[in-house]
Amino acid sequence: MAETVAVGDRLIGDGQPVFVIAEIGLNHNGDPDLAGQLVRTAAAAGVDAVKFQKRDSKALLTKDLYDSPYDAWYSYGTTYGEHREALELSVEDLQKLRDLAQSLDVVFFASAWDLPSVDVCEDLGVPLYKIASADVTNIPLLERLAATGKPLIMSTGMTTEDEIAAALETIRAQHDQVVLLHCVSTYPSEFDEINLATIPWLRERFGCPVGYSGHERGIAVSSAAVAIGACSVERHFTLDRASKGPDHAASLEPPGLMKLVRDIRAIERATGVVQTDLVERERVVRTKLGKSLVAARRLEAGHVITAADLVAKSPGSGISPQALPSVVGHVLVRALDADEHLSFEDLRSE
Repeated sequence: MAETVAVGDRLIGDGQPVFVIAEIGLNHNGDPDLAGQLVRTAAAAGVDAVKFQKRDSKALLTKDLYDSPYDAWYSYGTTYGEHREALELSVEDLQKLRDLAQSLDVVFFASAWDLPSVDVCEDLGVPLYKIASADVTNIPLLERLAATGKPLIMSTGMTTEDEIAAALETIRAQHDQVVLLHCVSTYPSEFDEINLATIPWLRERFGCPVGYSGHERGIAVSSAAVAIGACSVERHFTLDRASKGPDHAASLEPPGLMKLVRDIRAIERATGVVQTDLVERERVVRTKLGKSLVAARRLEAGHVITAADLVAKSPGSGISPQALPSVVGHVLVRALDADEHLSFEDLRSE
């Protein structure tokens, strides 16, 4: 199984920088100018990638659902189909957004929700695909996406262990460049629904890199996901959570996205490696605050050391108090004043 997944010159997986995805999704509200503003703002926040969603609504929806009345407060049409069509960007718009992202050194990609949309994304030259939680069981779509040979990032919301296993079996019949994202498909997610402990379990169970796709309020949980090993973090991104649309309320605004990226990079640095010795800058602090064996009172030359003759005091530049049993019973070769440090050169065997 792949320990890392390559996306251009970036690697996603254990030991690599966290791959931070700003999920623009539908938060452009069908406005290409707003979409461009979202790309520029996300890039300024320091993300690695921006993700859009591509749908062919008539290929995706039954005619009855397409024509059904839709009166949600955030609806952009009188029917569900009209609403969905209003939130779609044209191919030309997506090409411009791709070029903009590339000019800002940000990966541009998409979740393709149906087979015609895969063809559109292939024409756009996306370097990877996102599989939405809703499509983990969509075997024909998974087969088509895997056949592109491109890396796949798959969310695991509202799915079972067996469904995830079947999806991975389908993908791995063609390649193993796949990343799972632990996800809870509630908007916004409540903290007691999230269960971050699933991240290491997924990695162990399925043998692939695992990240986190969050829909919760705030940034603390997404940061915590990195601390327990998430190799990628995806968050919905908007300029205004109060905007009209289905995903804005569960999204981060620019200050939140910027803080999340900042915190993720700090956690990466803090995670580091297994540390079994002093950090170099600790040595000065240890000398100042650590303890050494010093004389409890004046001790004359020739005195045989007992435990009561010595006390532990700062600074820690002398013999460690841990060595007390090994110095008891030795003879002083010179006198020590009270509070004077003991050294091994001051001692001889009795």
